[in-house]
Amino acid sequence: MAVATQENRDDQLKQLRQRMAAISGRIGAGHRAGPPSSAAEVAIKSLLPVPESLLGALPGGLPRGAVAVTSGARSLPLGMVAAVTAAGGHAAIVGLPGAGLLAAAEMGADLSRIAVIPDPGADPVEVAAVLADGVDLVLLGLRGAAVAPSRARVVAGRLRHSGAALVVVDGDWPGTALRLEARVRGYETTSATPGCGRLSRVRLAVRARGRGVGIRSA
Repeated sequence: MAVATQENRDDQLKQLRQRMAAISGRIGAGHRAGPPSSAAEVAIKSLLPVPESLLGALPGGLPRGAVAVTSGARSLPLGMVAAVTAAGGHAAIVGLPGAGLLAAAEMGADLSRIAVIPDPGADPVEVAAVLADGVDLVLLGLRGAAVAPSRARVVAGRLRHSGAALVVVDGDWPGTALRLEARVRGYETTSATPGCGRLSRVRLAVRARGRGVGIRSA
């Protein structure tokens, strides 16, 4: 049974690579198009949009090809998916079976532009790397694990080539240039009565650390 399961996963990974190879250059390919007409256009095309909660920490956006490690409130990485897909990009969520797609949709995400792989098997990093060839943003849940430095360097090089960004949740990625920490500061509801009504907004305190960013809070 274990052998059959491994064969099934290997076959699924092979099919995934084929699909990503087929769509690579079409999805999220705006940054690979012909040379832009100005330095300003180069800067814009090299960044992915971010949610409002991140604008103070990353005012320009999330650099393509970057790896960001997030901690704290899960609504931050979901908000990043929402911002990218709402702007017409594509995203993938790998190894996060509890990802709140309803919450992402309420943040403005276009669910038709999100690929979800809740159980990537024994090698979620490889699945994320394959998906990065065809999408703009990949959310990767590591379930508390840390990636080996040699593996991290290989995948980072692949991200720079494809132009996709990788956001790591619940884990560590050595040598990453950007770390984001989010803490819930409060909630807003649709009712004027405290403790009643529908949750309409979550207030986050976000801190960004990394090369080229220093330490910024929002």
